[in-house]
Amino acid sequence: MKQNIIKHNYSVTKEDRKSNNRQNSFLLWFTGLSGSGKSTIANALEHKLHQEGFKTYALDGDNIRKGINSDLSFSPEDRTENIRRIAEVANLMVDAGLIVFAAFVSPYKKDRKNIENIVGKENFVEIFVNTSIEECEKRDVKGLYKKARNGEIKDFTGVNAPYEAPENPDFEIVTDNMSIEESVEMIYYEIKNKLK
Repeated sequence: MKQNIIKHNYSVTKEDRKSNNRQNSFLLWFTGLSGSGKSTIANALEHKLHQEGFKTYALDGDNIRKGINSDLSFSPEDRTENIRRIAEVANLMVDAGLIVFAAFVSPYKKDRKNIENIVGKENFVEIFVNTSIEECEKRDVKGLYKKARNGEIKDFTGVNAPYEAPENPDFEIVTDNMSIEESVEMIYYEIKNKLK
């Protein structure tokens, strides 16, 4: 069947869309433990860029799992498929000329490498939100760590499933003693030359 699928090229290109938007397009991928602050930081940074007139879109773990990935579990195989599908969606959005934010635990190195392969190295910015598990458990606004410790949640990253920390992320922020505003400003400073 695959041999019958032929890519069609449209006359409006990614470069045309970027030119119309007056910006570059790429993917900011936030990885870290649950409760590390990935979504909060991504949300605040997207808000800042939106206020400056940039065209953006944010993909969030809980929101995605209620929709396109609602059929997937948290088994290692389904986690890999979850990330692959998100990477494909993000790739379409980068092609549409947007700056894409994605905040996912994404615990496995091979899955994060696959994201880079799908969107292209030049379009992929990996941000490691490095927060200790002790701090994440203190935050635990959803009560997930408590449930995992009580055996109510299986395959919970950091408790009964592994998290493979990035070895060479594009940026790493240690948030245990850093405010959201400080984290956002640090990332913004690092990416500002890539925005246009």
